[in-house]
Amino acid sequence: MTTQVTQEDVYESLKSVFDPEIPVNVVDLGLIYDVQVTEGDVYVQMTLTFPGCGMGPYIAQQAEWAIQEIEGVEEVNIEMVFEPAWSPDLISEEARSQLGI
Repeated sequence: MTTQVTQEDVYESLKSVFDPEIPVNVVDLGLIYDVQVTEGDVYVQMTLTFPGCGMGPYIAQQAEWAIQEIEGVEEVNIEMVFEPAWSPDLISEEARSQLGI
């Protein structure tokens, strides 16, 4: 029996991925724009706090590894996009509180 992967599973897994320069996970930072799950294949569209962020490849790799840990995941495709541009308005209330903003 194959385990059905859900969007919620992916978002929960991505909460373990942090921008090394900001002590907040990528979900609460608002860096995840889209998650699609088709059977065992997962597609994630994400961004960075700014396009030239040198940690981009590291964060994308951490996201891919976190998702691959979910039982039932076959393939992971992380697409890095910069439109629309990330804005601090995308930070969750919980993260705002954590960051003191």
